[in-house]
This record gives sequence, C-alpha cells and structure tokens, in this order.
Amino acid sequence: MAAARLSRCDVVNPDTAQIWEWLDAVPDPEIPVISVVDLGIVRGVAWDGDTVEVAVTPTYSGCPAISVIAMDIETALQGHGIKDVRIKTQIAPAWTTDWLSDKGKARLTAYGIAPPNPSGGPDACPHCQSNAVERISQFGSTPCKAQWRCTACLEPFDYFKCL
Repeated sequence: MAAARLSRCDVVNPDTAQIWEWLDAVPDPEIPVISVVDLGIVRGVAWDGDTVEVAVTPTYSGCPAISVIAMDIETALQGHGIKDVRIKTQIAPAWTTDWLSDKGKARLTAYGIAPPNPSGGPDACPHCQSNAVERISQFGSTPCKAQWRCTACLEPFDYFKCL
C-alpha cells in the first residue's frame, strides 16, 4: 500500500490555544521564572494565512529586552514547526502591572521579587513574609523595580513597581 501524500492544503495549523500554551513556556529574559504570557506582554495570537502573528506590548516603550523577547518567541514557535512568525509590537494600550497573572505574581514571590501592590510598596518580604519592610532606593536592577529591605530578616529584595 502506498503512503498517503499530504498536499499543502491538507496541513492544518495549530490552533491559537495551542500557541498560547507554547508561549507560556517562553521566559522573560530579565526575570526567567515568569513567562511572557504571565508577564502579560503577549496581547494576542492570530493566524494570517500561513503566518502566525503575535502581538507583544513591551513593559515600557524603551524596554531593552523587547528584541530578545521577539526573537525568543519566534524561536520557540519555529521549534514547534511554525515556519512563518510575525511579531507585532503593540504600544497602545500601554502595558500595566495589572496584566500580570496570579501565577506570575506567585512565581515572582518565590523567586524573591515582591510583586506589584497598588498601595505603592510590597505587602511583605518575599523571603520571610514579614511586613516589616523599608525602601532602600526607588531604583532597582531594572527600571521597573525598586530596591527594598526586610527589617526582620535583613534581606534586600527587588519590588516590582506598579505601572
């Protein structure tokens, strides 16, 4: 019996739900414990013919990691057999820390970064969970973080600023 041949018309593109799952495995280059999906910067996934288009909103307009993020997304999707990937930078609406997923916030805490808090400072130390914390500097390891310290365990930690 002859093997069946598939024409290009018979090839089915993966659905967007599957692509979202694959993107959930793409880490943020600055905070590798959180995915670009949990960070909330992937705004949309859609097929345009045989090209998958991924809309990405940078955390801020001058984000130096956006080109690395685009390359990582493209590499990941190509690794799953998608040949044509288009990354669309979407700057409006502007990214906000409200777009962080609960899973992402939990991963930040487990990694030692206090997640954003609308009150303007961390609820607790991500190391010992004490609420005895103080700000060291409004400027942290990246523009979106501030440096804080726990006065109970004396450990410094980054706080992901609300934006």
